[in-house]
This record gives sequence, C-alpha cells and structure tokens, in this order.
Amino acid sequence: MTARTYFTTALLSRASLTALSAGVLMAGAASTANADTFDPIWSFANVSVNYLDWSDGTEDRSGKSDFMFLEIEGGVGYEWGEFYGFFDFENPTNDQFDEASGGADNFRTAGKLTSHIYLGDSPLSFYAHLYDFRDYGFDIREQDQILGLGYLANFDNGLWFKPFLGAARVQSNGYTGSNGFMAGWVAGYDFNAFGQQFGVTNWHEQTFGRDDEYLEQNYVGGKADSVGTNGAVSLWWHPSELITTGIQYRYSDEKLGTPNNYQNAMIYTVKLNLL
Repeated sequence: MTARTYFTTALLSRASLTALSAGVLMAGAASTANADTFDPIWSFANVSVNYLDWSDGTEDRSGKSDFMFLEIEGGVGYEWGEFYGFFDFENPTNDQFDEASGGADNFRTAGKLTSHIYLGDSPLSFYAHLYDFRDYGFDIREQDQILGLGYLANFDNGLWFKPFLGAARVQSNGYTGSNGFMAGWVAGYDFNAFGQQFGVTNWHEQTFGRDDEYLEQNYVGGKADSVGTNGAVSLWWHPSELITTGIQYRYSDEKLGTPNNYQNAMIYTVKLNLL
C-alpha cells in the first residue's frame, strides 16, 4: 500500500481529534447565549513547506534522518474560547515503508489540536490538548491526550503567554492508560525592525511522572526517564501578507522515541497565508 492510498485511512483514524474539537466547541456554545457566539475575534490559516535538519549528533545517537514535511495550520479565537491545530505529512512522496533508508524516511503523519475554554471573565481556562503521531512503515502510533487548566496573559508591549498544566493519558501500540502530567506554554512577541515585520514564538512541553510500562515499551534501546522535554523556538519574517518565512530551533530530551539523549534540529519554513 502506498502512502497516497494510506492517507485516506489515516484521516479516518483521527476521528478522536474531530470529536475533541466538536465537544469543546459545543461546550463553549452552551456557555454563551449572545448572537456573537461564533463571530471570531481573530483567525489564521496557512499551508507550508518545511525541511527539518537534525544535528549530526542527534543522527548519530538516534538513527533519525532529515526530512521534508507539508503542514496545514490554523487557529481561531472567540469571546469564550480559542482553538489551534496543525496536521503534518512527513516524507509525503515516500511509501509507507521506505526501502532505501531502511525505514528512516517512512511516510509519517502528525497532528495536534489544542483549546482554551475561558472560565468566565478570568484569565483561567479549561485546557484540552490532543497530539497524534503515526509511522506507517513500522506500524507505530501514539496519541497523547491532556486535560487540565490554562492561563491567558496578554501584555501591553505585544507579548502573549499561555501556560497550561494537565493530566496526561496515552494510547499507543505498547501502552494505553494514564501517563503522568504535562506542563507547558506557548508564547510569542511581534516586532518591527529594518522596516519589516518579525515575530518570535516558543512552544514548550514538560512531561513528568510518566508510567514505567510506557517508558519501557515506547522507546528504542532502553527505558526513558520519567521527565521529558519537548519544544521549539522560532523566528518569523513576514515580508508580505501572503508569505511568512521562518527558522526554528527544535529541541527534545527523553522524547520522540529516543531515551537518555538530547535531540535538536533546525527547521526551515515557507508559509502561504490563507487568512
């Protein structure tokens, strides 16, 4: 089966992503009675071409290889809540198992949905987070589900900061069940320099208290530590309303299937802004 054929099946397997989003939307609608319930305050959408370049040390330690991926990304904010999501197609032109690389360059997919449902007029929110990863050549799947509380902070200088903390659950080949906790944030700051528009963003996830069985079954070459780190720091340039380009420093530790090793990469991105 080719990657193109498998793509249809992959989309169907993400029913839980759609269910989470729909459920949270209904919760927000039920809590808001005015006619402007679904009039967005802000929204964005884009498609992008990206190239992820692992460091030489990461490739030596993990066996991973560089790859290209296509991404669909978007977000929307209302008076009562906000939503963000992306879906990636890694090595989109390859078969589900790539013979030439021994599986290192398999066709893979990754998707995430996050939401904040505001708790009244306070900066606190009900936070939901779902991440789904599939490597079809090795029949590897993992879906992380986070439920907890978030916080929304917007500063007069343009800085925004959205931390969260929640209980974690995982569904995977090797283990399904509770999996400790996740804390993290997304943050950003837009600025002008040299007559151009720029932005800096950071997303960060810290997992802790993860289950021993999960740490033994879902990592290659050994058991991972109970604490894991995952994130990226990005610099964006907006030369026009239609185009955004950027460079990202991607980092992780005790994550991404590799135990006892720090991993890092650079990601080079060109986005076509649709909204």
